[in-house]
Amino acid sequence: MVQYLLDTVWLVPCYALLGGLLALPWSPGIIRRTGPRPAGYVNLIMTFSSLIHSAIALSATWDKPAKEIFIPWLSTAGLNLSIDIEISSVNVTAMVVICGLNLLAQIYAIGYMEMDWGWGRFFSLLGLFEGGLCALALCNNLFFTYVILEVLTLGTYLLVGLWFSQPLVVTGARDAFLTKRIGDLFLLMGVLGLFPLAGTWNYTDLATWAATAKVDPT
Repeated sequence: MVQYLLDTVWLVPCYALLGGLLALPWSPGIIRRTGPRPAGYVNLIMTFSSLIHSAIALSATWDKPAKEIFIPWLSTAGLNLSIDIEISSVNVTAMVVICGLNLLAQIYAIGYMEMDWGWGRFFSLLGLFEGGLCALALCNNLFFTYVILEVLTLGTYLLVGLWFSQPLVVTGARDAFLTKRIGDLFLLMGVLGLFPLAGTWNYTDLATWAATAKVDPT
């Protein structure tokens, strides 16, 4: 059982994404009879499940060598892209911390946001954000790290602008989004510029290449 949970630990981000997806019907009021509270409880259960899964997997991967998983994604015109995942004690520990902190935040939010009109949307976005952070912890590919960071940027914008009826909140969300857009543009330039030099976006291969590469800074 423990080994099975370790082999499937890469599914942990899906718990949060599923929780966020299941909380969506309460956001626009599609489900009204129960009120918005079940959205928080559903997300709380999924976060607790992800915490238990990652914690058990951590006990199995402790002091063991890292394991890499490659999921083919795109192969065209000589360009082969795969979703690279690394399972190690460091990565899984990061997921335990992420899930644990998010669980505490959700428990607090259930009481703090009592009767708040943005309840369903808030917990749905928390699921998206938690899933992105867990995926970031497991990702072993620079390109997909950038993709996940873009998802987190969107999540930040939506969470900051949760109470969009307040002009100050809208301004803060917009400023945060535009500031991150500037940084992400330079990051994208670096990501695209590195591939012709190294021939890979895999972090393990990049570390090997960087140890011997002689790149002219000019």
